[in-house]
Amino acid sequence: MNLVFRWLLRVASLMIFLIVGALGLAYFFASRSLPDYNAEVSVAGLNAPVEIIRDNANVPHVFGRMDDDVFFGLGYAHAQDRLWQMTMLRRTAQGRLSELFGERTLSIDSVIRRLDIYNLALQSVDVQDDRTKEALVAYSAGVNAWLAEINKGALGRGAPEMFLFNHAVAPWQPADSLAITKLMALQLSSHLDAEVLRARSSLALSSDRLVDILPDAPGTGLAALPEYAALIPELPQYFASFETAADPLSPFKRRDLAGASNAWAAGPSRSAAGSTLLANDPHLGLTAPAIWYLARLELSSGGVIGGTIPGMPVILTGRSADLGWGLTSSYVDDQDVYVEQLNPENPNEYLTPNGFQPFRSRDTIVLVKDAPAVTLKLQWTENGPVLPGEHYDLATITPPGHVASVAWTVLTGADTSMSSAMALMRARSVQEGLLAAETYIAPSQNLTLADRNTIAMKTIGAMPRRNVDHQSKGRLPTQGRIAANRWSGNLPYSMNPEFVEPSGGILGNTNNKTIERPFPNHVSYRWGDTQRVNRWRRLMQTREVHTRESFIEAQLDTVSYTARSLLPLLGADLWFTGAAAQDGTLERQRQRALELLSEWNGEMNEHLPEPLLYAAWLRAVQDRLIRDDMGPLAREFTHVEPLFIERVFRDVNGASAWCDVLQSAPVETCADIASLALDDALLWVNEHHGDALESLRWGDAHQATHDHPVLGKAPVLKWFVNIRQSTSGGDNTLQRGRTRGGQGDMPFANVHGAGIRTVYDFADPDSSVFVISTGQSGHPLSRHYDDLGELWRRGEYTPMSLDPDLARAASVGVTTLMPE
Repeated sequence: MNLVFRWLLRVASLMIFLIVGALGLAYFFASRSLPDYNAEVSVAGLNAPVEIIRDNANVPHVFGRMDDDVFFGLGYAHAQDRLWQMTMLRRTAQGRLSELFGERTLSIDSVIRRLDIYNLALQSVDVQDDRTKEALVAYSAGVNAWLAEINKGALGRGAPEMFLFNHAVAPWQPADSLAITKLMALQLSSHLDAEVLRARSSLALSSDRLVDILPDAPGTGLAALPEYAALIPELPQYFASFETAADPLSPFKRRDLAGASNAWAAGPSRSAAGSTLLANDPHLGLTAPAIWYLARLELSSGGVIGGTIPGMPVILTGRSADLGWGLTSSYVDDQDVYVEQLNPENPNEYLTPNGFQPFRSRDTIVLVKDAPAVTLKLQWTENGPVLPGEHYDLATITPPGHVASVAWTVLTGADTSMSSAMALMRARSVQEGLLAAETYIAPSQNLTLADRNTIAMKTIGAMPRRNVDHQSKGRLPTQGRIAANRWSGNLPYSMNPEFVEPSGGILGNTNNKTIERPFPNHVSYRWGDTQRVNRWRRLMQTREVHTRESFIEAQLDTVSYTARSLLPLLGADLWFTGAAAQDGTLERQRQRALELLSEWNGEMNEHLPEPLLYAAWLRAVQDRLIRDDMGPLAREFTHVEPLFIERVFRDVNGASAWCDVLQSAPVETCADIASLALDDALLWVNEHHGDALESLRWGDAHQATHDHPVLGKAPVLKWFVNIRQSTSGGDNTLQRGRTRGGQGDMPFANVHGAGIRTVYDFADPDSSVFVISTGQSGHPLSRHYDDLGELWRRGEYTPMSLDPDLARAASVGVTTLMPE
């Protein structure tokens, strides 16, 4: 027996030794790719020495004698910290994910190849101005210099992920940076998805009820649209969706998770210090690492500091000593879906206003890991590329003998957006900034500007010129053969909405409706916000003057205007009603929930139970309202539409008809639905979070999910690469934490929010602050992988100073690049 015990002990010891040894070996190889920030390196491609000072937040401050050398340094710093992220962005834009991930990503590559964004980026290199071309070349050389260092110094292949997904890394080139710009447009676009959903809904609902579930932003607007069935005949009333789970590697986001953002500015008359203020927090899907990377560049025109995206040599949101700029999604309607009729005698032709014409086409080969290569036939009409039917469920609104194509401003080989962004970095005033933005193409944005004396906001990017006789006014897919449905170029830049030096001294945008103009100069019928703007207006107007601190307070505000406006409607017949009930009964729990909500001020605080009760109740209300009317299509409405709930409970134009369950004999009222939905919500809360209502925490359900796009679901590894944080806010608060939605697991998880927050004070520019949602490094073993994330969660910031002495005083390292 002792002999057996000794052998078991030896085997166990050996296994422990082997496991520890394997972990140690894995750590050794993974840590080899951690960059040494204190180094002097000789590199090819420099004109003069470059100094990269990394401040205490690991923000690189890049100094060089020439602008090209500064961009070289930025490329080097980006590659040091985010090489894996950069290569994945490039691979996605090229439609080459399947080479690493197999058939899982084949559908993504298929759509990317059909959009042809990488070839369009290659064409766009030639239309950049000379300074931008030089910057792109220098930036690429900086990235490639770090690749050379990896090869020369055996630096762990540049990133730990490279050991798991071994592939050759091609040298960086200028088109790669332009392709990432177009890739970001995919994440910010939502009109294609919205058009398809509106078409599908119109097949199932009357026009009166369609305007309830897909309402316009408040204000004078379009009165009526034609029935989609009249535009595109031969369609079934309902066509099942293609059941495909959202892949974290996909750049295609559903309409409720497309771009969002906040930006506002105060002029000298509304600033306590007598100069201007500007705040900006663009919203994108939360990932680890964040898509944003903070940097400072010392150019010949002066220093600029702010947020970059690895792979792009430009400060997208930031400031110089004289000018600050921020971005919000404009929601310009820059996409149209066309239903193209095929020639029944020749499927390689489609019908145009001039008869049948051949598709422009070419073949492309997609290499697939562990599977045969796939040959795709790419086709284009005069309107745009032909897309597969499963993309955004296009097949559900396309009758037999037809295909769907899309027109989109991004799909141009003459895209000068990068040159525009470069010019903006060198602008010294609001007027120079507005002039620099004239050559910007896509994705369309609202550009908020502030110099020391003036504030302005301008919608930038191409706005399609539509015909006044367009059948659906861009809101529904239309037949591509009809000339009136087609675009005829773009509107002039002067037609883009512009607001300069407003008389009230305050301007801003929360993705809300900015202007009311008749079609075809309308900008959009679909806007990203109808709720946050109300809270923002109140916070701005309740103060006579503002400070940096009041702008920070507004940026971090977690009070839900939606909760304050909808709860009185939902509970109108329920507050303080019902007989006394014993503990442990559903009636008693309902009373406790209503007591909590009746005393709540609408603050979506992570430590409170009321936000969870409210969110669960509202979700259950919408589900009960639409489930019987829309059937399986109800699953497409993953998030609560506040205007819909308000229309129903206020009975706007007969909208209370939604409360009656069509398939039941009794006639249900909205009070009935509210009561039943509350019971549904309490049952869900009990099953997932327990029945002690007072001890519930919103933050437990509303965790920020900064997940690694590739390794985020890998066993064991996910615990090292994912970042989860309890957060405040919600779908409709200024501190926006967009929830996952739907009826699956963790529907209230925070998956989409402010990846970067910035606040600029031009009375004292070096007191400006910024922060990103994770850390500067993309290396999970780096202490800078998540260090800024804790500041972000607590609503804190790091200094955004252009003072080189301040950066040097607390630097984590200084890298000196010397010409070979």
